[in-house]
Amino acid sequence: MTAPPLRTGPIGTGTSRSARDGWPVCGETAWAVCGQVAALRPSLAAAGLGLGVAAVCEPEPEPAGPAEAAAAAPMPPLRRLEFLAGRRAARRALRAVGLECGEIPRSGRLPVFPPGRAASISHSAGIAVAVARAPDRDLPLGCDLELRPLPRGATRLVLRADEEALLGAGPAGWSVTELFSAKEAAWKALAGGPGGGRRAGAVGSLRDLRAGPDGDCLRVGLRAEPARVVRVRVVRVGAGVFSCVVGRVDGPE
Repeated sequence: MTAPPLRTGPIGTGTSRSARDGWPVCGETAWAVCGQVAALRPSLAAAGLGLGVAAVCEPEPEPAGPAEAAAAAPMPPLRRLEFLAGRRAARRALRAVGLECGEIPRSGRLPVFPPGRAASISHSAGIAVAVARAPDRDLPLGCDLELRPLPRGATRLVLRADEEALLGAGPAGWSVTELFSAKEAAWKALAGGPGGGRRAGAVGSLRDLRAGPDGDCLRVGLRAEPARVVRVRVVRVGAGVFSCVVGRVDGPE
């Protein structure tokens, strides 16, 4: 991935605080994380997905139109930069599957895409990622980026008792952060409704999803609807993880 010029100023290369402190990842660290995520493009493309990556430290980010500008205007400075980075990532993901897209307004907290276009957006510590599906593919969409590792104490917020055996399982062990991120990505895919909205009552919390091993991936499904299951790929990037839904799983989890 070719890195754009870095933005100077308080969120530029001089930033030394870490993502764990709530500050954005910038400078060489930012482009290392972007490069690690971008390296997944070929495998995601093979699954019918386009990947886009953006960073708040790209120079002079501007909204793509008046609706984006109106949505971003009341936001605090860092949140505004993250919002605009997410929109750039989504346009890059759509372009990767051959679709152009102008501004992406929002309804509530959800992005609103033009007809025939859809993407899932996530951002963490100043890095934004997005995945979009190819126009001829009926694929579930969901991704999540977590660059701030979660403490082990967060387990009870993510897992139920029948999932706790996943902690430490697998070749390198599943961490709380990996399981949280996988469920976040799956939630976006499974709770999605027509037109990019949310299905009422589909998921109240991440504990309403059940995760299980699926080779080097995780399968995550709705406890209330066992036949609705997706496969999630989880990849360690920087100090955290990137998770992406890569398809449906036939049959109950």
